[in-house]
Amino acid sequence: MSAGTDTAPSARLLGQDSANAALFFRRWMANPLQMGSIVPSSRALCRRLVAHTHADADQIVVELGAGTGVVSRALIQSGVAAERLFVIEIVPDMAAHLRQALPGAQVIEGDARRLPQLIAQELHGRIGTVIVGIPLVLLPLAEQRRFVDAIEAVAPGRGFILYSYCVTSPLPWKKLGLTPRREAWTPLNFPPASVWRYTPV
Repeated sequence: MSAGTDTAPSARLLGQDSANAALFFRRWMANPLQMGSIVPSSRALCRRLVAHTHADADQIVVELGAGTGVVSRALIQSGVAAERLFVIEIVPDMAAHLRQALPGAQVIEGDARRLPQLIAQELHGRIGTVIVGIPLVLLPLAEQRRFVDAIEAVAPGRGFILYSYCVTSPLPWKKLGLTPRREAWTPLNFPPASVWRYTPV
C-alpha cells in the first residue's frame, strides 16, 4: 500500500475538521448567542457524550442544536443508526449543511422550543436520550423553562444531557424542577467542558 493511501484518511479528517471549524466560526460571528463556543466540540467531549447516550432498539436519539454535526457523527460512528438520530437545528444554512454531512439522519430545521410539533406524535415517549448543545445558560429563566417543558413533552421523565463550559451547573435546577448530575468533565476540550444530566424531580 502506498504512503499516499495510508495518509488519505487522516488528510480527509483534517480537511473535514478545518471545514467544520470555519463554518462554526462563521455562525458564531453571525450570532454568538446561538453558539456556545467559537469552535466545534472536541473528540474528547464527543466520546463522553456518546458514553452517556442510550437508546433501546425501538427508541430514537434527539440532538438539539447540532452545529456542524461533530457530535452527530460521533453518535453514528458509535453505533446509533442514522435513521434513529433526529437532529434539530434552527439556523437554515447549518441545517442544510447537516443534511449533506449526515446522510440518513433526520435533520429537522426548526426551533427546539417547538419540539412537540417537530417530532412526530408516534415518537413521543420513544426517545432514549435528548442531547442539548444549545447554550441554555445564556437564556433567561422563562426561556430555559420553555426548552425544559418541550423536552418533557416528548420524553416524559427522561430528562436530558447538556454539555456546557460552566464550572458549576449551567442551569438553575431548583427553579426548573430538575435534579442535576455532572456525568463527565474533559479538560481536553477548548474550553474545558462538562456533561450534565438533568432529570425531572
